[in-house]
Amino acid sequence: MSRFLFTTLQSNDLGLLTRSLPIAHELRTLGHEVIFCSPGAAPRKVVADAGFDSRIPDEPLYNLGDPATLPRVLRSGHRWRDLRLFLQLARHMSRNATAEVWDVDHFFHMMGLAEADLLRITIPSLIRLLRDVRPDAVVDFWNPTACAAARATSTPLVGVVQANTHPASDGFIWWRERPAALPGPVPAFNAVLAEVGLPSVQKVAELMLGDLTLVLGMPETDPIPAGADGTHIGAVLWERVGTEVPDWLTKLGRDRPLVWVYPGNVRYMRGSTTPFDSLVVLEACVEALRDEPVQVVLATGHQPLPRRFRRLPANFHVEPFVPGLTLAARCSVMIHHGGYGSCQTGLWAGCPAVIVPTYSERESNARRVAAAGAGLVVLPETDARGMRKNVAPAALRDAVRRVLGEPAFTRNAAAMSEKLREYGGAPVAAHLIEETLAGVVG
Repeated sequence: MSRFLFTTLQSNDLGLLTRSLPIAHELRTLGHEVIFCSPGAAPRKVVADAGFDSRIPDEPLYNLGDPATLPRVLRSGHRWRDLRLFLQLARHMSRNATAEVWDVDHFFHMMGLAEADLLRITIPSLIRLLRDVRPDAVVDFWNPTACAAARATSTPLVGVVQANTHPASDGFIWWRERPAALPGPVPAFNAVLAEVGLPSVQKVAELMLGDLTLVLGMPETDPIPAGADGTHIGAVLWERVGTEVPDWLTKLGRDRPLVWVYPGNVRYMRGSTTPFDSLVVLEACVEALRDEPVQVVLATGHQPLPRRFRRLPANFHVEPFVPGLTLAARCSVMIHHGGYGSCQTGLWAGCPAVIVPTYSERESNARRVAAAGAGLVVLPETDARGMRKNVAPAALRDAVRRVLGEPAFTRNAAAMSEKLREYGGAPVAAHLIEETLAGVVG
């Protein structure tokens, strides 16, 4: 049997885990060993709860959004170098942050991957990790530095991508004309790629295409250009095998429509604001739904709630983590931030959505759901950089009432669910990975 290393973007979100754990589970069921490299605190907890081992690179600079990163930097053996670079990256993110992210390369630039000093630490650290773990293949989700390390060590690579992160796609903002020039991470990557013996790229997203490239979703909601490298695999979503309906969910009763609110990470950087923060979703939902005849389940995704939300309206029930597929199947509507996993959860369960997208990648996902007739989009009002967001509670309330009151939204979501299931999801992905690895090794 084979050993696989699953790598994800250095993020403290759970979205990438919802698409990686099901494939990992299928491979483990087939007798393979799976190890995760998902350094954020919240992902590590979910990985451990799912019964998988984790390995962390030997350098601490991998996740500015994780509150544990700075203490880890201060404890490191390269304290002053790491602290200097940590502050350099924080300044870079502050200067370049915007909610108008045009494609995944632009996103990587904003996240600090345009800093060659960071890449000179991260890529060699991941190379050392690969040489230590010695996987038969890397299965990657949005981490171009891990993809570079796989190429540098001649490790077979499986890339699992969204259609709008594919280098041949129109990116995140496909409904507007693209600016002539955008800042990007290509110069920094090409400099470091040359140092580890790899050829240059025209787009960093090219690194995420592997010996096998799997595209989440289906052509109707996740189109890629004809002839582009990639195989659609449908929805890939995580829920522990044998998950039962929680007692708290049963006790909520069925006398009112059940509304699931998932805001995502409400604050990515402690003490500061970023364009990716989903605080606006939480604020709008509390004001819009406090007096509505609905039962609200608020899931925090193992993220701390701001202190001012410790006391919520009587019709709100708070859980740190929920069995998403089980809950979505019982809900009348989902309200979320437009994360890809949240969009796919709703479509898979046939549950319509009201989406408050907090930056353009999420708006891209939300527009696809709305175009399928499976939900509505409520766009936040923002300043020029998207840093300060606002949603009028009345606008959100009206959208929720409309989705609850018009059966067409539920019918359309159910139709999308049927189509998604035709692509096979995680079992098909695991089969293709096995087949590809056998061909590469053979």
